Amino acid sequence: MALVPAGDSFTREQRLRIAEAIRKAELRSRMEITAYVGPVEGDDPRAFATQLHNTLAAPTRSLVIMVDPALRALEIVTGGWVRERLPDEQVQLTALEMQLAFSEGDLAGGLVRGIGALADRATA
Repeated sequence: MALVPAGDSFTREQRLRIAEAIRKAELRSRMEITAYVGPVEGDDPRAFATQLHNTLAAPTRSLVIMVDPALRALEIVTGGWVRERLPDEQVQLTALEMQLAFSEGDLAGGLVRGIGALADRATA
């Protein structure tokens, strides 16, 4: 479980809500979930998110949510074990739901709801 916030993007309360959402989602789904919110290194958000995913201890069982608010970029990368339980279509649907919350200025809420939705869809 990890949350890497960018500067002052989140209040302490928001960080705690996101961390709790990750913890609950991991318990429910048995996935390892990492949320990265910050600047993308390089010019390809997908490549950066994949690079983050590949550095995890158990990438096969892991899911990375990468958000760069400045670029308005959202990427969700799943490992093989996760993809067996959470099809790409379900990940894309969740990403759309998260983008809607982000567009309304609710970065923390979008992450919390998205993390929960991914866990729900992985266990459905």
